[in-house]
Amino acid sequence: MDKYDFLDALREKLSGLPKEDVWRSVEFYSEMIDDRIEEGMTEAEAVADIGDVSEISQEIIRTTPLAKIVKEKVKPKRRLRWWEIVLLAVGSPLWISLLAALFCIILAVYIVIWVVVLTFICVDIAFFATALALFTAAAGLFFEGFGAEAVLCMGTGLVMGGLSLLTFLFVKVLTKGAVWLSKKIVLGIKACFVGKGGAK
Repeated sequence: MDKYDFLDALREKLSGLPKEDVWRSVEFYSEMIDDRIEEGMTEAEAVADIGDVSEISQEIIRTTPLAKIVKEKVKPKRRLRWWEIVLLAVGSPLWISLLAALFCIILAVYIVIWVVVLTFICVDIAFFATALALFTAAAGLFFEGFGAEAVLCMGTGLVMGGLSLLTFLFVKVLTKGAVWLSKKIVLGIKACFVGKGGAK
C-alpha cells in the first residue's frame, strides 16, 4: 500500500468524525510517513511501519469524545426546509420518546454492570470485616480461658479471610471485565454515529 492509498483509506474510515479532526489525523500520518521516508525507508516500508489503517482509525475514534461525534452527526448539512421543520415538530413526541428510551436502556445496562462489581466489593469487605471480628473474638476468648471456642473462632476467621482473598481476586477480574465492557459499549455507540466500519 502506498502513502496515498493509506491516507485515502484512513480518510474513509474517519469520515463520520468532524472534518477538522479527519484533516488533522490525515496530516499527522502523512508527516509520519514522510519522516520515515526521509530516514531511508521506502514508501511501502514507511506505510507498513505505521500500522494497520483499521487499528489506527479505531484508536482515533476511541480517543475522540462521544459528544463531539454526536454533535458532528446531528449537525445539519444544509438548511432545513419549512416542511422538514414541521415534520420534526409533529414527530417530536415519537422520536424524542424513542431516543429517551434508548438512552435509558444504555444507561441501565451500564449501571447494572457496575452494580454487580459494587456488590462483590461489598461482599469482599463483609468477608474481611467478619474475619477481623472473629480474630479479635478469638483473642478475647483465649485470654478468658475459652480455648476451644477461641480455636473455633480462629478457624472460622481463617475461612472468612480466605473467602475475602478469593473474592478480592474475583473482584479484580470482574472490574477489568466491566471496564472492558464499558469501553466496548461506548465504542459501539461511536461506531453507530461514525459508520463506514471505522470502529469495529
